[in-house]
Amino acid sequence: MGDAHVGTPSTPAGAAVGAAEKSEDSWSVGRLLTWTTDYLRRRGSESPRLDAEVMLASVLEWERVQLYTHFEDVVGERARDRYRELVKRRAEGAPVAYLVGRKEFYSLRFDVAPGVLIPRPETEFVVVEFLEVAKARESVRAVDVGTGSGCLAVACAYHHPAAEFVAVDLSRDALDQARKNAARHDLTGRIEFLEGDLLAPVAGRPAFDVIVSNPPYIPSREIEALEAGVRDHEPLLALDGGPDGLAVVTRLIADAVPLLKSGGHLILEIGSPQEADVRDRIAAHPEYTLLPTVRDLRGHPRVIQAVRN
Repeated sequence: MGDAHVGTPSTPAGAAVGAAEKSEDSWSVGRLLTWTTDYLRRRGSESPRLDAEVMLASVLEWERVQLYTHFEDVVGERARDRYRELVKRRAEGAPVAYLVGRKEFYSLRFDVAPGVLIPRPETEFVVVEFLEVAKARESVRAVDVGTGSGCLAVACAYHHPAAEFVAVDLSRDALDQARKNAARHDLTGRIEFLEGDLLAPVAGRPAFDVIVSNPPYIPSREIEALEAGVRDHEPLLALDGGPDGLAVVTRLIADAVPLLKSGGHLILEIGSPQEADVRDRIAAHPEYTLLPTVRDLRGHPRVIQAVRN
């Protein structure tokens, strides 16, 4: 596709992808993916092949699997120009999800934009735990604290038809994005969106069955060491958990006590080194009974859950 300045040789203009006569200068789907994978690997991407596939599929308006059923098709010049710009920005550190405007989470599409935290695969473990708790209940009233893109509230409500959520965030931009994602999945009537700090917007309401959250939990001193794509592009508000990473978590544990029913569940995502500290903070409240820590696919502590006595 070119050298380090991300340039491509010229091919005949026309449809985005077609069976154009091939030459040495033709850029097929497969050739573009191979070149981009190598280029992004050299530029430090941790997932160069996936990045290349997601961006090219977005430009061509395809599902990723179609790249492999059209591997030899030639990509036209206009599509290559759009793709080249995405590759350039990715090489400069911009997250792929922001470049293509979406991210898959728990098999659902979520639109994302700068200013809104990109959903992570690890956060899907919170959904799994919610659905396990909720499956035995005819109805579930729940709160998603720090909803961001709305991925937790939307995924939980989508997969549990009797669940109703209040989704809270300090960021108006995040709430706007979350509302759009709820509408995309026909959940507008089952998710209420409120702007405010942690559980303050629902204070005084009848107690809830479940409170879920992926709170900011990265210690402030570690922010600078984050991958550039995260540090320089994603919202600090959704990342920085204060000096020890637990400033928000500690408040949330305490604030949830009066807002959970007896038998209600608090389900929190945590950073893997924080398991003991978070469990100690929950244990300091006699109103809770701790449940076993849930580990992610790499065996790291990822979700802590407690039941309101």
